[in-house]
Amino acid sequence: MATPQRLTDTEIQTALGELSGWSLQGNKLHRQFKFANFNQAFGFMTRLALVAETLNHHPEWSNVYNRVTIDLITHDAGGITELDVKFATKANSFAD
Repeated sequence: MATPQRLTDTEIQTALGELSGWSLQGNKLHRQFKFANFNQAFGFMTRLALVAETLNHHPEWSNVYNRVTIDLITHDAGGITELDVKFATKANSFAD
């Protein structure tokens, strides 16, 4: 599979305008999700793990009780790509 192409700064800003709750931190897409409890947070991560496998694109993430923090970057491309935007979009849809 070919390495995805890095998005331009303009493309990243456009994507951020469509990704509620996401920001740019340290050249990565970043968001923290908060849930009612650990069970909901872990369930969210489990559902997203299946997405990660399907996309063959795995997030940098952590979980502390009811919070899930996600940072997205495509290391092979040296920046943010469409894969990161797809993953962020799916994460938002699962959190709603």
